[in-house]
Amino acid sequence: MEVVIVPDAKAGGELIAEAMAKLLRRKPDALLGVATGSTPLPVYEALAAKVRSGAADVGRARIAQLDEYVGLPADHPESYRSVLRREVLEPLGMGMDQFTGPDGTADDVQGACEAYDKALSDAGGVDLQLLGIGTDGHIGFNEPCSSLASRTRIKTLTEQTRIDNARFFDGDIDQVPHHVITQGIGTILEARHLVLLATGEGKADAVAATVEGPIAAVCPASALQLHQHATVVVDEAAASKLKLADYFRHTYLNKPEWQGI
Repeated sequence: MEVVIVPDAKAGGELIAEAMAKLLRRKPDALLGVATGSTPLPVYEALAAKVRSGAADVGRARIAQLDEYVGLPADHPESYRSVLRREVLEPLGMGMDQFTGPDGTADDVQGACEAYDKALSDAGGVDLQLLGIGTDGHIGFNEPCSSLASRTRIKTLTEQTRIDNARFFDGDIDQVPHHVITQGIGTILEARHLVLLATGEGKADAVAATVEGPIAAVCPASALQLHQHATVVVDEAAASKLKLADYFRHTYLNKPEWQGI
């Protein structure tokens, strides 16, 4: 696992957006896995700027959704399909025909989960999956003690996650659904490159457990230690609990530029 410590969220967003742009130059039809929430916004803003300047071309690129609320209509403003349309597809000038995601309104939720796993496989797999991390170490909506081999499935949200997400529902936790469809950890680990972005002191404990702790289901993100190409990008605040922070700074500073992340 590579850990890159950046000055702030904007620098992290630029670094990851450049990695995406390089991937698209190598593979114009790359499948990019995206996450919702406030943390990845600097990535999408930086990538959109590259598209506008001609430094990145997303004309053939494809976008894959990480998770979705169960029961929210697709056109609900806080369904993740709607959020990604506003925050990713529209700024990049991409259409819904370039997007794939699970059906959170399906009568057969389990069938929808299995269908999404198959759709990702049929699409050739995710080339780069962008991840955020919860304060409890969850990735996607794989809450603590999720199976590290899990596939796309329905999950019940913890109370803490619902509290954290209430800010997107006018601060009203009663509006936050109790269930989601999420790519499982096993599904996430099949992406060719995993990039986790974490910013702020509130994520410091989760980052330390992910990077330096044991691989354990109680911290689902620790499964990234099993991946052959996982990059953790953190700002100084999120890196504040890392015992090996100086080593991570040294290794990145002395890394050949051509390697990227």
